[in-house]
Amino acid sequence: MKSPQRVLITGAGSGLGQALAHRFAAAGAQVACVDIHLDRVQATMATLTGEGHAAYAADVGSDDAMEALAESVLANWGVPDVLINNAGIASGGDVLEAPISEWRHLWEVNVLSVVRGTKLFLPAMLERGSGHVVSTASFAGLAGAPGLMTYGVSKAAVVAFSEQLRAECHGTGVAVSVICPAFFKTNLMQSTVGTEKIKHLGQKMMDRSPDSLDQVADRIFADINKRRFLILPTKREPMLWRLKRFLPERYFKELMKLSRNMTLGAH
Repeated sequence: MKSPQRVLITGAGSGLGQALAHRFAAAGAQVACVDIHLDRVQATMATLTGEGHAAYAADVGSDDAMEALAESVLANWGVPDVLINNAGIASGGDVLEAPISEWRHLWEVNVLSVVRGTKLFLPAMLERGSGHVVSTASFAGLAGAPGLMTYGVSKAAVVAFSEQLRAECHGTGVAVSVICPAFFKTNLMQSTVGTEKIKHLGQKMMDRSPDSLDQVADRIFADINKRRFLILPTKREPMLWRLKRFLPERYFKELMKLSRNMTLGAH
């Protein structure tokens, strides 16, 4: 009898991470739920179907916390078949607004968290000859949009890391995916750093989104199972990505038009 798939998800205490945990558990997987808030992941785990799940508290922005997490997971729960580096925070503002402290904070939580998770769990996957590293970036990491400087750059780094990791893991049995949604209706604004104006603009973009959390989670779950590399789970973004790739100047004009409309609407 085949052993259940093991899936480790950071940021599983709420939002997208929690939604993916429910989908994998419903499909028969054992899920290790990780979040900075232990009570949240325990609540998530308590609602999962099936058995063999686990809850861990860890700050993905800390070397020591992630090393302790990996040691406990590998010793007591097992090697993940799927690692989902999902935890992250949002921010906004232009390059002159964001202080250096914000850059450092976003780099630790959004970028180095992905590096930490990968470096700690990838060796066991490579030794086994199978696995899947999935990291949550954002369409902001592809869009090149104004007003999202620290966030967009941090998520672009996650995309670049995933591209290079995919090349490094080619032929090893370990797949790599990167998730790039646009804003959709979730609780991301609760972890936003920046001004109230930025939080208001971000919430407005979420409210205008045609995508629900469940729709996005369903598409991501399906694409992870297909081992698709670039996952664009929100409705408008596949077309925008094609426009940027094949007609970059046209894309830039449309981006500036959209940006002006959103900025005017935020006042």
